[in-house]
Amino acid sequence: MKKGMIKVSVFYPNADGKKFDMDYYIGTHVPLVSKTLGTALKGASYDKGLGGGAPGSPATYVSIANLFFDSIEEFGEAFGAAAPTFQADLPNFTNIEPIVQISEVMV
Repeated sequence: MKKGMIKVSVFYPNADGKKFDMDYYIGTHVPLVSKTLGTALKGASYDKGLGGGAPGSPATYVSIANLFFDSIEEFGEAFGAAAPTFQADLPNFTNIEPIVQISEVMV
């Protein structure tokens, strides 16, 4: 990704009693995101948490998605229209309330 792009990170915090179906997420939700955002989405990565900073500690996040767009306007237009679709699919793979951060790529 290049400087000036917009990165939208979606964090799924790890906690007792929370569920996250990684197979559904990767096999169904990720393709839904790609299809729904279309050409506005310039790239993406999807991570599975394996552990925390201390040896043997659990991962802070079960999963993190990073979505890249050329501009904040392009992101807003694409994501605004897609949000209801993504919200409707959320219960199919998790009961975690995601945390979203919008950033500008600096390097």
